[in-house]
Amino acid sequence: MKKYRKDPEAIARLNPEQLRVTQENATERPGTGEYLHNDEQGLYVDVVSGEPLFTSNDKFDSGCGWPSFSKPVSDEFVSELRDISHGMIRTEVRSTFGDSHLGHVFPDGPQDRGGLRYCINSASLRFVPLAEMEAEGYADYIPLVTGDDHGS
Repeated sequence: MKKYRKDPEAIARLNPEQLRVTQENATERPGTGEYLHNDEQGLYVDVVSGEPLFTSNDKFDSGCGWPSFSKPVSDEFVSELRDISHGMIRTEVRSTFGDSHLGHVFPDGPQDRGGLRYCINSASLRFVPLAEMEAEGYADYIPLVTGDDHGS
């Protein structure tokens, strides 16, 4: 398995918004994220560690202003933490190995897809198109993107 870690070189390459979101727990303005309206098939990975986080198959339009996903690729790469900031009680979502702030998860997603809505900042993600997944080392995740996983 590929090793994922909080990569200082990747952090040094982040633009100011990516740095603010992933390292300072900020939130991008709603409706401004690069991937909000991305409908291309592929894999969303942590911009810092490269951990595979979400697939295009699990992305849906929630109308909330941020990319929304019904589930992560694997619980192994996503950590959920209690967040009591801003006078609210929420569940923060972070990448496990990169420790990047990704967004929050809410229990108001599509019921037929598990009922969860992972509300994720585009600034915390890098999109790997389906055609580039194998070359970038994500071949194992192609069936999750193409729908050929047959429930596995």
